[in-house]
Amino acid sequence: MSFLGSSSGAGRVGAALLRHRVITGTALAATAVLVAGCAFAATASTSSGHETLANVSDSKPVTKHVTKKKAAPVAPLRLVSVTPAGGHVNGADPVTVKFSSALSPQTPLPTLSPSVAGSWQVSGDTATFTPTSGYAADTTVRVKVPGGQDGILAAAASAGTLKKTSVTSFTTGSYSTLRLQELLAQLGYLPLTWTPDDAATGTIADSDANAQLAAAYDAPAGTFAFQSGYPRELTSQWSAGTDNILVNGAIRAFEFNQGLTMDGIAGPEVWTKLLKAVAKDETNPNGYSYALTTQGESNESLQVWHDGKRVLETPANTGIPASPTSDGTFPVYLKYTVTQMQGLNPDGTKYDDTVYWASYFHGGDAVHAFPRGSYGWYQSLGCVELPYNGDGPGVAEDAYNYLTYGSLVTVIGPVA
Repeated sequence: MSFLGSSSGAGRVGAALLRHRVITGTALAATAVLVAGCAFAATASTSSGHETLANVSDSKPVTKHVTKKKAAPVAPLRLVSVTPAGGHVNGADPVTVKFSSALSPQTPLPTLSPSVAGSWQVSGDTATFTPTSGYAADTTVRVKVPGGQDGILAAAASAGTLKKTSVTSFTTGSYSTLRLQELLAQLGYLPLTWTPDDAATGTIADSDANAQLAAAYDAPAGTFAFQSGYPRELTSQWSAGTDNILVNGAIRAFEFNQGLTMDGIAGPEVWTKLLKAVAKDETNPNGYSYALTTQGESNESLQVWHDGKRVLETPANTGIPASPTSDGTFPVYLKYTVTQMQGLNPDGTKYDDTVYWASYFHGGDAVHAFPRGSYGWYQSLGCVELPYNGDGPGVAEDAYNYLTYGSLVTVIGPVA
């Protein structure tokens, strides 16, 4: 049977050949069939079972050659910046060291001196140290970035290692007086409450040591308010953000409770103890007490407030004109349940008196019990004398118990 000369037959054969494109598992050799004057080539793949047909007379196999471009070489690794730098730095801030190109995951890391707890993280071209709890005030910190054979290592081989070791430094600033006041109020050493302006950013978890340290350098904004009940003689002496006698007394009270030397100065030891007390929520166990003494020819008195309430009012004696009691506000710095007071009377004679319940607040001036025939006028040699009993049992002892270390005693002149 011949296909030549029969166009219809050629069409059937061609159609059959096109339909039969896949032969599974059988090698198919290239075959040329002349049908109606056209030449076709058929090929089959033994692995995929796919067959490719091409017009032999019109096309040729095309081979494409793809040339991969070589990556441009990376310049030698160099140090770009170290942050922070200079002075008055917030010691809780991260330390960031930036380089000219990405770092290898196996790179050595910079070192800090003095060292503090924290961790380094490498991301791209930057190494960042995040402290667990950062540096105290007025601390100089050295940042050493290693170079040479064992130095900082780049991710790209062509960038190599940092050529030279670099050492920079920064110095932390001073703690904020405003933050000192906020913490003392929070722990009950001041007769005020403090409320942050922005609860979201001003409220810091007691247990977040680094956030508390950051706030010690940069206090969050907020508002102070006196607890109700305290007299103007106390409240008028307060100022937010600046040192004042209320802060001095509060520091002394805190120092006594923490076993520190009472000097009324918020030095490094005070701040260290204060931040730990905040973390543990160690509030003032004695509460807040304040005493006001009024002097005059008659009706001299002592009043005591505790936690915003007036808890004691009694007649008192103050110093005679030859040995007056000094006006002003002073913190209690020394206390004796019983002591011996010695000195000279205005006439030159000596005195040697046993006194009870003595709270010293200014030099040799103290609030204490002393037996007199009457009270309420100038009789002492500078002290504020109280009756043993007065309007109620144990007046002098009660005053002694309320006036703990750091409690403020105000003495004012005759009332107009």
